[in-house]
Amino acid sequence: MPRILILGGTTEARALAGALAPRCTVITSLAGRTSAPLLPDGQVRIGGFGGAEGLRAYLVAERIDVLVDATHPFAAGISANAATAARAAGVPLIVLRRPGFREEPGDSWHRVADLAAAASLLPRLGARRVFLTTGRQGIAAFAEVDAWFLARSVEPPQPPMPARMEVVLDRGPFTLDGERRLLDQHRIDVVVTKDSGGADGKLVAARERGIPVVMVERPPLPAGVVVAASVEETVGLL
Repeated sequence: MPRILILGGTTEARALAGALAPRCTVITSLAGRTSAPLLPDGQVRIGGFGGAEGLRAYLVAERIDVLVDATHPFAAGISANAATAARAAGVPLIVLRRPGFREEPGDSWHRVADLAAAASLLPRLGARRVFLTTGRQGIAAFAEVDAWFLARSVEPPQPPMPARMEVVLDRGPFTLDGERRLLDQHRIDVVVTKDSGGADGKLVAARERGIPVVMVERPPLPAGVVVAASVEETVGLL
């Protein structure tokens, strides 16, 4: 049976492992940043590899036939290591990335290159009550912004953090009605998010209310990689 290593941690990675497990030996690698991750079908490996060279050695030692990078679109370091390791080991690499968000009529988006640019933009937008959905590791970029923040993450964030902030510990998917209630209850006037793609109720709720959205652009993928936009497309490439 083919041996597939999936660099996971996303909904698509879990779905891919479930689709492949009946006919492949599937190993999903999780970074270990979440204390209680949702485990996929097949074998699971938790923890880093030690950079590109460590991953290359693992690919060779475990006789991996195909490497699938199904990490978060903003895990740029992991994606770079995956491309380097796969090339060095002579192992085919497929990058599974769902398409990014698409701006629709009624949206008021401000696209920025990174979290630092998002933090710099908030005062110019007159932001007073900000819904921050960049993940706990991105909260530090907003520590010096003079506004009230509602931050949502799976795990509690660590300092540095904004002086005025309420944290909601929750894991998606989130419903549209729930996102509407959250924006209304906390009187949100700006939403900050990453262009992670997929269905997203908070963007719809922000559009309905005329709330501006600061959208952090994805980092570029390594040059020359094969990209699949869905689990089905990935399976078809194997």
